[in-house]
Amino acid sequence: MAGSSGIIHYLQTSDALTHGVAYVLLAMSVASWCFLIVKSWILTRAKRQATRAIAQFWQAPTLSEGVVALRRADRERVFTPLAEAALHAAEVDIPGVLLARVERGERVLRALRQALNASQRRLEFGQVLLASVGSTAPFVGLLGTVWGIYHALGSIAASGQAQIENVAGPVGEALIMTAFGLVVAIPAVLAYNVLGRLVRQLSEELDGFAHDLHAYVCAAAEPAQAPMRAQQASTH
Repeated sequence: MAGSSGIIHYLQTSDALTHGVAYVLLAMSVASWCFLIVKSWILTRAKRQATRAIAQFWQAPTLSEGVVALRRADRERVFTPLAEAALHAAEVDIPGVLLARVERGERVLRALRQALNASQRRLEFGQVLLASVGSTAPFVGLLGTVWGIYHALGSIAASGQAQIENVAGPVGEALIMTAFGLVVAIPAVLAYNVLGRLVRQLSEELDGFAHDLHAYVCAAAEPAQAPMRAQQASTH
């Protein structure tokens, strides 16, 4: 009760700058916790669905049916864009279009690279917020503490009562802002590390899935191109 009354007394007697620092720390804490809850749920769900979704894709008889199965199993749409990109790139056959003149394997590689980058950016979205909160919150709290000590010492000097008991109370209350900054920063740093590990694991699975897709599409193109090469050879 004494600690809470000291915090309330400090906020009641502080000026607008101290209130602004407190509101900034509160906003940073709310934003980081909201993002932590939502992002951890999304990444955990995507990690849990990854194995089953990829297995259902490779059990499909055709690439198009595999995409349909992947859409049902991959509800977070982490792996689905890669399969859709591979399917679209493999089916491009429009005369007069520059993309149709590129080798099928190169078309698929280009499409998979773009889809892979988009999926990784989606997985990493918001990590900058946690990193920013974790690195800046202690300094924001320190700013409130420094300003609070300056304000308290100025008030004590103006009153002419510079005894130790009159100094210790206001200075100790000003240190509350540093504690607030650490309370905001520590969960953000821990969340950044934990979520970053999940993002790296999913990125590795995405990279492996993209490699397998490219190998499959290129292998499927070989039987279709063999009769064309044979026909060209016989005409010569």
